[in-house]
Amino acid sequence: MLQGLREILNNTLSTSKEGTDERRHALQLATATLLVEIVRADEEEEAIEGETVLKQLGSFFDLSIEETSLLVKEAEQEADDAVSLQYFTRELHETLSVNEKHDVIEMLWRVALADKELDKHEDYLVRKVSGLLYVSHKDLIRIRNRVSDDI
Repeated sequence: MLQGLREILNNTLSTSKEGTDERRHALQLATATLLVEIVRADEEEEAIEGETVLKQLGSFFDLSIEETSLLVKEAEQEADDAVSLQYFTRELHETLSVNEKHDVIEMLWRVALADKELDKHEDYLVRKVSGLLYVSHKDLIRIRNRVSDDI
C-alpha cells in the first residue's frame, strides 16, 4: 500500500535531477516532521514511538539507519521551529494522490498507536492532519481500524 507514495517520492520531477532531490527531501522532511509531532503530542515520548518513527521512515523511504536518523533530527528541529502544521501538510497535499495521503495517515496512526494507547492529543493531531490533507473521516477511521488490528 505504501509503495505508491514511495514511487512518487522517488520519481517526482524526474525531468530535473536537482529539482527531484530537493522535492524528494522536502516530502521526506514534511512526513518526518508530522511523525515527530505525533510522538510529541501526548508529552510522553515513549521509546517505542521513536523506534516506530525510525522504522516507518527508514522502510518507507528506503533510507539507511544513518540517513533516517539525520532526517529525524532535521524533522525535530523543523518541529521545534514550526508555527503551524499547514506548511508541512500543504507540501504533501499539493503533491500526493488520495491513496498516497492515506499512506501518510497510516504512518501517523502506526506511531500514535505504537504504545498501544491512543492519547486524546495524538488522536486530535492525526484528525487535524487528516483534515488538512483532505482525507475523509470515513477513510481516517477505516485506516485507524486497520492499523489497530495489525498491532
